[in-house]
Amino acid sequence: MTGAADSLGYSLSAVSQQVRKLEAEVGMPVLDRRPRGVTLTDAGLAIVEHGEVIARQLAALDVRLADIAGLHEGSLRLGTFPTAGASILPVAVTRFTAAHPGVNLNLRSARISGLLAMLQAHDVEQALLWDYEWSPVDDPSLTVEQLMTDPTVLLVSADHRLAGARGATMADLVGERWITRAEHHPVVEVLRRSAHAAGFEPNIAFEAHDYQEAQGMVAVGLGVALVPRLALANLRADVRVVPLGGSTPSRRIFLARAASRVPTPPEIAMRDVLRAVSAEVAQGSRLYGP
Repeated sequence: MTGAADSLGYSLSAVSQQVRKLEAEVGMPVLDRRPRGVTLTDAGLAIVEHGEVIARQLAALDVRLADIAGLHEGSLRLGTFPTAGASILPVAVTRFTAAHPGVNLNLRSARISGLLAMLQAHDVEQALLWDYEWSPVDDPSLTVEQLMTDPTVLLVSADHRLAGARGATMADLVGERWITRAEHHPVVEVLRRSAHAAGFEPNIAFEAHDYQEAQGMVAVGLGVALVPRLALANLRADVRVVPLGGSTPSRRIFLARAASRVPTPPEIAMRDVLRAVSAEVAQGSRLYGP
């Protein structure tokens, strides 16, 4: 008992009190107290054996936690939407996995409603989301960080009158036929608002089900299209991109997580990578298409 007290830096009475408390909890003596000292009872021996196992497990846990904190292992589930998955995310994934090969990265793609459901159900730790000013993602259960602004650009065929223009406005597009997205896609509202602000009603020539289909119809001259810049990661050689400046709404790209969660080391690392890649895109140092 004296040796235990010296080793722990406790007083002998404090050690005795702890032993008696332990005996009260287990309901039997753990020490056989004799005139010349004490020995362990069978219950005491059992507690020591299991205590040694627990001590080894705690030491192993410390090592695992250090590995996770150092990003030598761990996992991250990240949600994304299609245009981000085809543009900024491949660059981010390449950098993240090169820097942290021991982290298991799982990606899931969905539309905004699906991504919000994943966040609420904790099926993903983080998700890339987007919104427009007239329909913001305003959810108090989420913590969001804006990564970049994704401008709306004009897509025209290679032989269109504006194909070589350095810029245009919606007023330059009165009388054009338009390629837009089907099924009430948000870009339809972008076109409607932009056209109405310029004083005309858009003449819809074709409703595409994805941006590659829209590019195909633009390429053959069926019409022109408004497209978020991130949707042009795979730009056809027979279409041209014309900047529209501030004459059309831009969408906000942001990273979201549940506000109730403390971000893990893999989440923090991915956030930093996405910040860097998004800054490169926003500054024009990383562009998509010719």
